[in-house]
Amino acid sequence: HSVEKTPKNRMLGHREVIDGKAGPYVWKTYQEVYEEVIQPVKACNSHGIYYVPLYDTLGVNAVEFIINHAEVSIAFIQENRIQAILACLPRCTSHLKTIISFGKVTDEQRKEADQLGVSFFAWKEFTSLVTPNDKLPTKAKTDICTIMYTSGTTGEPKGVLLTNEAMMHQVLSTDKLLHETDKALTEEDCYFSFLPLAHVFDQIVENYCIYKGASIGFFGGDIRYLMADVQELKPTFFCGVPRIFDRIYTGTQEKVSSGGALKKILYQYAYSYKLKNMEAGLKQDEASPLFDKLVFDKIKQVLGGRVRIIVSGAAPLSRHVEEFLRVTSCSILSQGYGLTESCAGCFTSIANVHPMIGTVGVPVVTIEARLESVPEMGYDALSTTPRGEICLRGKTMFSGYYKRPDLTDEVVVDGWFHTGDIGEWQSNGAMKIIDRKKNIFKLSQGEYVAVENLENTFGQCPLITMVWVYGNSFESFLVAVVVPDRKAIEDWAAAHNETGDFKSLCENPKAKKYILDELNSIGQKNGLRGFEMLKAIYLEPNPFDFERELITPTFKLKRQQLLKHYKDHIDQLYVEAKKTKA
Repeated sequence: HSVEKTPKNRMLGHREVIDGKAGPYVWKTYQEVYEEVIQPVKACNSHGIYYVPLYDTLGVNAVEFIINHAEVSIAFIQENRIQAILACLPRCTSHLKTIISFGKVTDEQRKEADQLGVSFFAWKEFTSLVTPNDKLPTKAKTDICTIMYTSGTTGEPKGVLLTNEAMMHQVLSTDKLLHETDKALTEEDCYFSFLPLAHVFDQIVENYCIYKGASIGFFGGDIRYLMADVQELKPTFFCGVPRIFDRIYTGTQEKVSSGGALKKILYQYAYSYKLKNMEAGLKQDEASPLFDKLVFDKIKQVLGGRVRIIVSGAAPLSRHVEEFLRVTSCSILSQGYGLTESCAGCFTSIANVHPMIGTVGVPVVTIEARLESVPEMGYDALSTTPRGEICLRGKTMFSGYYKRPDLTDEVVVDGWFHTGDIGEWQSNGAMKIIDRKKNIFKLSQGEYVAVENLENTFGQCPLITMVWVYGNSFESFLVAVVVPDRKAIEDWAAAHNETGDFKSLCENPKAKKYILDELNSIGQKNGLRGFEMLKAIYLEPNPFDFERELITPTFKLKRQQLLKHYKDHIDQLYVEAKKTKA
């Protein structure tokens, strides 16, 4: 459809690397891409072949599990991921018979696969084997589009079945939302893609961009240079996760604080002035055009200077960061909530409706939602302020877990999918995520602890970038593993005549006490109870990452893996805390 409308429009772009340096974006047009994807070997969707996203951030064991569970017969891989697939290949040959590298293949790699009865082709070699065919097969709404395995925080990945109908309803729902609340995308818009394409969030957004004839520019693959890629591309549409927005917020606050008294006063006055007008009902672009030009334009330039739509998903966005973005980004912001099982977003806040701040908004047009009481956690769906487990049904819901009807029956009861997330209906119809049904445990004195709520609270501390809170049911208090902000701890060391590199500062008892006191101070300000405070922390110099399987691709904590990885440190924290208490 889009190639008929805008054949010469830029569709897919990437930065070419020449002599180790990234250059400007180079593009393929809609016509050029179309001519490639209609070839039988080039694109699954056009030929009605369902695809299974495979990504090694899930871990080698998960790659092996998915290939075997989904009975994958042919795998397309990046050149720099060849070793990851070869590592598990000896245990994956029951169904996997062909591998295609998007780049080159060495003779050694080809020989290693051939010894296991698997053919291995380079991309150009493979595409030359098939004669182009313009005839595309008929496809039905009810056909499976993809089996998308959820990374999950516990247990084996689950294969989520998503139909063509679910994917297209989500695309049309996105268009409806933007049309009603601001302005739908056009062929003039440009989207910056850096979220994992194996995750449903980015797939839906990119399908929507293609539906509207917009351009998609990909980041270079190195998170260290992500912001440089953004500024080179200058997108109009930016989807991100809280971790990215937290960095923008922290960086801005540091610049404001170090910019001198006059600049600080001007920024605070402009911020308060615009916020007050937005709270009074003015749209963000009407709330303070003058201060947008004089004060907030520099913040807008962080994302390239042209962004008009920001969407945050995958995890809750802190209220103070959301307010900051609404006021200073000079663009509309929508925070959404969704799951792989709901084909991405099922709730979204409405642009320029300021009272929805701190919530994930209202159900999208394809979804019905309800709350179900969880009495063991004290949540009553029929109380004055309804609270309970969020349940969903609708056109964009999944068709079940592949080969696991038992797991499907656990979560889909009477047609309602039980998300495991605890929500609170607001008086304006918006939903607020307040807890996780499974991420709750009881301390030895009988007190229940909702750990995600605590992590969101402690996460407001500007001295840290990541925190994992742990409580042993045989103990009466909480401990945590904390990744400190490097600059914050180095500034503290300089001010207190403490020496050493970042790693040694993380081992410094004074630095631990400083950060622990700050965390508990924020806890007190936010009304946390005594047993919810931290008694001891371990400072981790390295961020939780995919490589150690400590987080999912959407930056959710993998609690069982974290406990396994940090068990010795956790045990030591309890020993130290008990000594201090004694």
